[in-house]
Amino acid sequence: MSIRRFEQHAPQLGAKVFVDRSAVVLGDVEIGDDSSVWPLAVIRGDMHHIRIGQRTSVQDASVLHITHAGPFNPDGFPLLIGDDVTIGHKVMLHGCTLGSRILVGMGSTIMDGAVVEDEVIIGAGSLVPPGKRLESGYLYVGSPARQARELTDKERAFFTYSAANYVKLKDRHLAAGYDRT
Repeated sequence: MSIRRFEQHAPQLGAKVFVDRSAVVLGDVEIGDDSSVWPLAVIRGDMHHIRIGQRTSVQDASVLHITHAGPFNPDGFPLLIGDDVTIGHKVMLHGCTLGSRILVGMGSTIMDGAVVEDEVIIGAGSLVPPGKRLESGYLYVGSPARQARELTDKERAFFTYSAANYVKLKDRHLAAGYDRT
């Protein structure tokens, strides 16, 4: 089973959410309407909460986790993701905050306490270090990620296009029953 309770918390899924049967979603996780979780993705809200907005796509083999509260970080860090976010294949998100209308390139890592404002593109393979803030309206690349340039109007339009494309695709997967065992 891909959607699992952990202790007192069970994942809450909005309307028409697709979770592939090979993905794992567990614990204190809320996923907004029309979002999708693709094969082999793991969303693990076992020691803090994870909130994912509407029309957000979590691509294959991505890992989403939190930072627990403890002596080195008294409040911990939840994982918060806005609306219309496309999270590329094999992305690692750990205890960070992502706004809305963001593209996270394949193989990127965003670490504890990092904040990504609305309308940002993070290039494939980038590393966003702990506590770093990425300002709205820019492309960031590299390890560590650095501001490369302002986004074009075409790139800004791509955020909602990509989100809508994955809504259509997940509806086809739902119709085919790929969310069921």
